[in-house]
Amino acid sequence: MPAPQPAHYLRRLGIWDAAMIVIGGVIGAGIFRTPAAVAKSTGSGTEVILLWTIGGLLTLAGVLCYAELGARRPQAGGTYVYLREAFGQLPAFLFGWTMALINYPGSVAAVATTFADYAARAVGLPHEWVKPIAVGAISFIVAVNLFGIRAGALMQNIFTILKLSAVALLIVVGLYLARGHLGLAFVADTTREVPTSMLIGALLPAMFAYGGFHYLNDLAGEVRDPQRTLPRALGLGMGSVVVCYVLVNIAYMAGLGHAGLAASTAPAADLMRRVFGEAGATVIAVGIACSTFGYCSIAIAGGARVLQVMSADGMFFKPIARIDPRTNAPQIALMALGGWAIALILSGSFEALVDYTTVGEWLSHAFGIATIFWYRRKLKSEPSPYLVPGYPVVPLIFTTTVLCVIAATAIAQPQNAGMSLLIIAIGVPVYYLWRRRK
Repeated sequence: MPAPQPAHYLRRLGIWDAAMIVIGGVIGAGIFRTPAAVAKSTGSGTEVILLWTIGGLLTLAGVLCYAELGARRPQAGGTYVYLREAFGQLPAFLFGWTMALINYPGSVAAVATTFADYAARAVGLPHEWVKPIAVGAISFIVAVNLFGIRAGALMQNIFTILKLSAVALLIVVGLYLARGHLGLAFVADTTREVPTSMLIGALLPAMFAYGGFHYLNDLAGEVRDPQRTLPRALGLGMGSVVVCYVLVNIAYMAGLGHAGLAASTAPAADLMRRVFGEAGATVIAVGIACSTFGYCSIAIAGGARVLQVMSADGMFFKPIARIDPRTNAPQIALMALGGWAIALILSGSFEALVDYTTVGEWLSHAFGIATIFWYRRKLKSEPSPYLVPGYPVVPLIFTTTVLCVIAATAIAQPQNAGMSLLIIAIGVPVYYLWRRRK
């Protein structure tokens, strides 16, 4: 009697599901708050739109590179797999150590708390309910994903549509407030002078708001016809995000003015409040809650796949490598990641972790995309079904930009950058200890 085949991932995600994952992974809470930070460092609405457009185009360059990588290696694990093949097990482990064990659960804990905060405010619950709601949200997301990728994708699609509806509402309200005076949104603020260095610094929050496009590559092992679907979904999803972000910023400035946007601590709520009063602020709070909930779903699903692949390589606890034969989901990895995120919420330590691992996240993007040069040089005889246009200029532009973002972040926040590098460095002895244990 033949031995039963081990469980593996099934390709059940079509282009619609994949594009929704890209959109949902990028649009979280950032676009509802970050534009104020960008406006503070600029002198006109034109500069704001220019920065968001530049940030979007730079991110699209990275997305095109990830499209080639995903088409070359359409399997679960994403960047971890590319680093392992191109640069060896140690760099791959350091990525997994930093991202799957620290950044992903830390981000989930932070964004789940944001979701709980907005949800509690929307229904009038006191602040004491925030932690229980955040824990409940993560538990619910993990429970749904235990049933397989189709259940998780259905939930994700619903919440991505809801977050896009919230974005569309902001755009309509902003343009309604302009009513024939849209040009005023782009006028210069003559009361302030903005040096060039400050403008470059304003690109940082915009770039961070565009992050999250890599989650689809973590789930590439469950995408149908991946060589065609991954490039199309990444391009369609990220292109849609760039258009949404630019239009939302035009709406903010049309409704609040450049100075009003720069002074706002909650621009989305302020914009809605101008038309609908407190009811409008409540409506957009619900929209932000939906947006953040959807992000948590993607981060948990993608992070669990990275953990599972690491464990299958013997670089983490062996039980986490198991894929359930009935649902074809990495159930133990999902529960481990969700449980660690819940522990971070209850301990209240997640905010520091997210700050400390930001540099590590962007380093992983730089080195992940740098693997394209290795694939092109070493695997000339292995044609890729999709090649990034403009090679080698496009990956060089993105990698150089990311390294500049890292340098600017290190200058602006040396303590956080130092801690990020320390966390990565601690992973080196952990790696060798794990290899000895193995």
